[in-house]
Amino acid sequence: MSGLFRKKASGKADQLREKRTTFFTRQSDKKADSEMQRGDTPQGEDRAAGEASLSEAKKVPAGQNPQGQEKENYMIRCPKCGKMVNRDRVARRKYICYECEGYFRVRTGNRIRMVADPHTFEPWFTDMPVRNPLSYQGYEEKLAEAREKTGLEEAFTVGRCKIFGADAVLGICDSRFLMASMGQVVGEKVTAAVERAVELKLPVFFFCCSGGARMQEGIISLMQMAKTSAAIRKLGEAGLLYCTILTDPTTGGVTASFAMLGDVIMAEPGALIGFAGPRVIRQTIGQELPEGFQTAEFLVEHGIIDGIVRREVLKKTLYFLIKSHQGKEGEYADFTGGKDFHFVLNEVLKEQTWTTKPANVWDKVKAVRRLERASACDYMSCIFDYFVEAHGDRCFRDDPAIIAGIGFLEGQPVTVIAEHKGKDGKECQRRNYGMPMPEGYRKALRLMKQAEKFHRPIVSFINTSGAYCGIEAEERGQGEAIAKCLLEMSALKVPVLCIFIGEGGSGGALATGVGNEVWMLENATYSILSPEGFASILWKDSSKAREASEIMRITAQDLKLLRVVDKIVPEFGGADSTTAGAIGGYLKEQIMAFLEGYRGMTGEEIAAQRYERFRKY
Repeated sequence: MSGLFRKKASGKADQLREKRTTFFTRQSDKKADSEMQRGDTPQGEDRAAGEASLSEAKKVPAGQNPQGQEKENYMIRCPKCGKMVNRDRVARRKYICYECEGYFRVRTGNRIRMVADPHTFEPWFTDMPVRNPLSYQGYEEKLAEAREKTGLEEAFTVGRCKIFGADAVLGICDSRFLMASMGQVVGEKVTAAVERAVELKLPVFFFCCSGGARMQEGIISLMQMAKTSAAIRKLGEAGLLYCTILTDPTTGGVTASFAMLGDVIMAEPGALIGFAGPRVIRQTIGQELPEGFQTAEFLVEHGIIDGIVRREVLKKTLYFLIKSHQGKEGEYADFTGGKDFHFVLNEVLKEQTWTTKPANVWDKVKAVRRLERASACDYMSCIFDYFVEAHGDRCFRDDPAIIAGIGFLEGQPVTVIAEHKGKDGKECQRRNYGMPMPEGYRKALRLMKQAEKFHRPIVSFINTSGAYCGIEAEERGQGEAIAKCLLEMSALKVPVLCIFIGEGGSGGALATGVGNEVWMLENATYSILSPEGFASILWKDSSKAREASEIMRITAQDLKLLRVVDKIVPEFGGADSTTAGAIGGYLKEQIMAFLEGYRGMTGEEIAAQRYERFRKY
């Protein structure tokens, strides 16, 4: 988009713009070429994007001379809503339409300016020779046209830069260059950039966009998928961060290789993302596709990507990711501020604590089930400086019963896993009352394995009556998902702290409860199954749940005596909105002390300690 916002310079520049206009018009009329360049992108979307990239001669109001028209009055067509909009105003909004919030496609130079510190981008591999492996007639001329039109050497530009002072590798696909299709040179630049990042120990951020394979290069283009994927694996083995930002459109072989292999995968709002494009799918299955199919929002809902990132916060998000993935073995308490944090209970809650009578077991069972009871989110807002949620199991769906992401505790990155029931009837229904599906456990495990890779400690907040019991859960492998969590958590090489804040029901609670230490709030419960289920199975009478709760030994005090629990967390009279801040403050101080206790320990020592903890039962 950078060319749209430069002032007219000379007659030669005007001639070049007219030449580009003629080129785009001719290309739009050539179906075969347009299909090759778009890959599987819908024709209407590509034509709209092309219109937004034409020369200024097509954008000035009718009857006015382009030479005399002021820059701020130039109009361009939005590729999403089709309205004519002021280009200068769009540029100031980072190329976002002010009429519909639709995103314009961004040229390489503008993308660099969006995320890199000024004058820090150092391009790599700018002199790679032209490749025509099949000796396809006219291909080299087409490449020359693309270079003249875009000013780029190829569809992918990569180099080193700084993001708020932090070094990173930045790669950008540009859809103007043969629809950013992946040929041999693109694959080679991706692979070489990753190899150099490994040598320099730098995080990698790739902005992906593509219509798929470079058809003129045939099978050699296909081989780039395997080559780039193998290179990304090398990056992971080196313990380095790899993030992709999917832009409109990302399809074909790029989607099925380096675009979908990020430790973190984000997308811009509304971006078209998929392997087979919508036109191909419609032609293959003979059906109309649902509204919003293959959009970024669709992929978040279906658990394929971590989330959507808006351009207004793009640079800050990349910096956050750099800082939250810089952990080192043995450094789990790198508090940059608040080292002297100390929780102090106010006098009102002190008095409330002294005057509150201990509850019986059945009262505790009823209390932890109340909607008014404080949730993990209430405590997290007091414990962490800020928290960024990640979504999805990368396979099927994002389960809202489990919240997972990265928080900062006085500057120390921490992976957070939390079961959340909801605060009202509508939210409880959406979150399935905190009963996770298999994809919820797989999301939690994905984030925990990521924490291990980047040496981040893990804090798990547990509050569930149990794993969801239903047909769809069994179809998707509920038992396997829980078993895999137990298997992997037992061997994680970072400190794991598990805190029961409400109900702890059966294997569904244990699935995220395998910690180096396990804590419980003083009125929380943790049991093999619900008292109703216990009474129903052993006594064939679920109405005897109260009696069952008395003999099951499910309270924090009972479990402390059984050495299942290491610490009991005070509730200062009851865990609700009036005490959540105090409980959160107490937990913050205790969690910081917990992390200090693992300073200098190796991953093997941490995993061995956890194994021995559960070996004794």
